[in-house]
Amino acid sequence: MNKELFKIELANKGIELSEQQVEQYAYYFKRLVEQNKLHNLTSITDEEGVYEKHFYDSISVGFGLDLNDLDCLDVGSGGGFPGMPLRIAFPNMKLSILDSTAKKIVFLDNLAKELNLDNVTPIVSRAEEYKEKKFDVVTARGVANLTMLLELVCNLVKKDGYFVAMKGSKYLEELDAAKNAIKVLGYELVKKVEYKLPTEESSRCNLYFKKVKNHDTKYPRNFGTMKKKPL
Repeated sequence: MNKELFKIELANKGIELSEQQVEQYAYYFKRLVEQNKLHNLTSITDEEGVYEKHFYDSISVGFGLDLNDLDCLDVGSGGGFPGMPLRIAFPNMKLSILDSTAKKIVFLDNLAKELNLDNVTPIVSRAEEYKEKKFDVVTARGVANLTMLLELVCNLVKKDGYFVAMKGSKYLEELDAAKNAIKVLGYELVKKVEYKLPTEESSRCNLYFKKVKNHDTKYPRNFGTMKKKPL
């Protein structure tokens, strides 16, 4: 996907990019490739791959939810996905980026400043250990299986807020395995947005969970217990 097709495909989804935003993505790509040599941020470094598999795929969260004016947290940001591309596309959203690797968070903090993006807060922490605040929307891409993700973020989503899990073509299997976790942790699946990457045509699905009930305070458990004894 080249830069021109990137802009066209987003416009087809109702997301119009200004020239400033187009330039911000171009700068992001440049800095990502530079810093990847130091911090191993991504295995995808060609321009067309980054624009399609990172930028476009990240922004797909906005296909099912308008993020403007919402306080959002991206868990396991790594190279900034999906949080940073979303912050560029939705100028009025507030973004916190959380990752347990300090060097990655430093890169993203510097990138936000270089792009003149305000309302971006860096957080070095594990998701299950962070207790400072709750958010309107929490996102995660490729961090863990759905059952674990639902528990990892359960203390981070406000009551009546949303958790958006970005999954691939086998999402139905993960959904089936996560039935108990959804019930125990007080979620309700309210929307599924299926889509394909425009040129690669691989299938994706974003799952939108609403936090409808409070959960038992014993959750989330530590990461090792979640892995050994999934809900």
